[in-house]
Amino acid sequence: QVQLVESGGGLVQPGGSLRLSCAASGSIRRIDDMAWYRQAPGKQRELVAKITSAGTRNYLDSVKGRFTISRDTAKNTVSLQLDSLKSEDTAVYYCYADVRVPWEFTPRPHWGQGTQVTVSS
Repeated sequence: QVQLVESGGGLVQPGGSLRLSCAASGSIRRIDDMAWYRQAPGKQRELVAKITSAGTRNYLDSVKGRFTISRDTAKNTVSLQLDSLKSEDTAVYYCYADVRVPWEFTPRPHWGQGTQVTVSS
């Protein structure tokens, strides 16, 4: 059993900052890619940022230069620093991880429960 628990969402004014964190726990042998997705009301879930086990980062074009993804491989955590927030960043943000458990050869996707980020004055 693997769990991803997020924290750090909330209400912030335009131009403000937030930091989201996600911790994975359970029977983990190794985590490959970790990522943050978001879903706004009436829209499809979209990939915001991804970081591989080697540290390679990819970002959604609209957040480049404003958001920063990082991970601590030893602690099985991933964070997302959100700066210069805009109203269009309002969404539920989900943590994602490709987790390898001891008894399987291939990684399986795991999701957090989601944390609300609201950008409003």
